[in-house]
Amino acid sequence: MPGPLAAPLSRPTLSTVAELLKPITWFPPMWAFACGVVSSGVSPDGLWSLIVVGVLLAGPLVCATSQAVNDWFDRHVDAINEPARPIPSGRMPGRWGLGIAIAWTGLSLLVATALGPWGFGAAVLGLVLAWLYSAPPVRLKENGWLGNAACGLSYESLAWITGAAVMAGGAMPDPRSIALALLYGLGAHGIMTLNDFKAVEGDLRMGVRSLPVRLGVDRAAVVACWTMAVPQFVVIGLLFAWDRPWHATAVSGLLVAQYLLMRAFVARPVAKALMYSGFGVPLYVAGMMVAAFGLRSLGAH
Repeated sequence: MPGPLAAPLSRPTLSTVAELLKPITWFPPMWAFACGVVSSGVSPDGLWSLIVVGVLLAGPLVCATSQAVNDWFDRHVDAINEPARPIPSGRMPGRWGLGIAIAWTGLSLLVATALGPWGFGAAVLGLVLAWLYSAPPVRLKENGWLGNAACGLSYESLAWITGAAVMAGGAMPDPRSIALALLYGLGAHGIMTLNDFKAVEGDLRMGVRSLPVRLGVDRAAVVACWTMAVPQFVVIGLLFAWDRPWHATAVSGLLVAQYLLMRAFVARPVAKALMYSGFGVPLYVAGMMVAAFGLRSLGAH
């Protein structure tokens, strides 16, 4: 950060731009897109260029856009919760944050044209949700139920369905693949709630009605855990119904491991939210890929 006597910055450094776009957040939609590709049952031969474009669109473009949009419209809250972030710290001066959000939106739409109607339509929907989530007057994030649902369905369900549709040549994906995508997207509502525990103070002061604010941290932790667990129970049941017992057993084992971490998280929600995000969420997304391979073995399209 510049010292007290340093001249004001006229533009951000490349490292600050990268920090604004938060590469660490790109993984979930990229992974979900890959799950959709796997679940389709279609051989990737001859389709690798589309797969690469889809992964880049899901993560470094659409997801990165959502991060830039969120940081711009959350700059006043971040000044309380995380003042070292690029915009409140002054390392992203003036309206650069807004400009990057707009530029990345345009770039995402341009790249999305390479994926045909399904890919372009998914990109448009994802970008609309990104702006509705953070920007007034809608600002979905001020309602913990609606905002987290928008993120979960966008990051997981939409990315998964897009991957499956791209592999199917733009046709409607297999209904079983859509079912898995929606279930894991609903479960991701709980993952998004985990991120809210670190911002309770600022959310309270700025009127952001996250679930920890609305329900209290203890009840919100329980709701987050059940929201993640119930869709996985349904996935396990579906895999058994589709005669994929080994895949169902693997997802069950991952859920049991999550349960052990959930117990520690529920006991001390604020202190253990980061721990659960770091160890429990990877178990959740590993189950996504297991389920996708289970569907692939059925020859879904």
